[in-house]
Amino acid sequence: MDHYVTGATIRALREKYRMTQAELADQLCVSDKAISKWETGRGFPDVSLLEPLGKALHVSVPELLCGQTIVNRNRSANMLKSLFYVCPVCGNVLFARGDALISCCGIQLPALDAEEPDEMHCMNVQRVEDEIYVSSDHSMGKDHYLSFAAYMTPDRCEIKALYPEGNAEARFFFRGTGWLYYCCNQHGLFSQKIISRL
Repeated sequence: MDHYVTGATIRALREKYRMTQAELADQLCVSDKAISKWETGRGFPDVSLLEPLGKALHVSVPELLCGQTIVNRNRSANMLKSLFYVCPVCGNVLFARGDALISCCGIQLPALDAEEPDEMHCMNVQRVEDEIYVSSDHSMGKDHYLSFAAYMTPDRCEIKALYPEGNAEARFFFRGTGWLYYCCNQHGLFSQKIISRL
């Protein structure tokens, strides 16, 4: 029961809205003893009560189950907090603007953690008029290659696919300060900061 509503969540939300156990019980048509059992972990609300319980506590069912209230702090407007996911089977590249449960080819994909590049995984970045040109001396053989490059700014992400036996290079329209992400199929995700005065 790892992903079921906890008593601590129910109690915290009830107290946040200054409700007594009896008041919450009245809204759900259960006894105040049932609320007490839920809050002390001696019982769980029936699944049919999750939606009414969420409404009474002013949260969605997913928020109730995870124990975290989702507060809009404009997080979704900042693309720089995005996460990349790469399928090891087909090479599909996906990104989400926050934590997500993503699967591809029947595999649940973990979010990749970007590392600072080493000598072997460093990108050269040049400004060419209104574009940035990125390139690398990285191997592009069939077994070891860069699979994509992405230029991320606070309001958008542009991804360019790179292929084995192709060139490790890409061009992006320059949109100011952001991050360049690129992925080696053997060593993972790397990132470099792009500054506006480039």
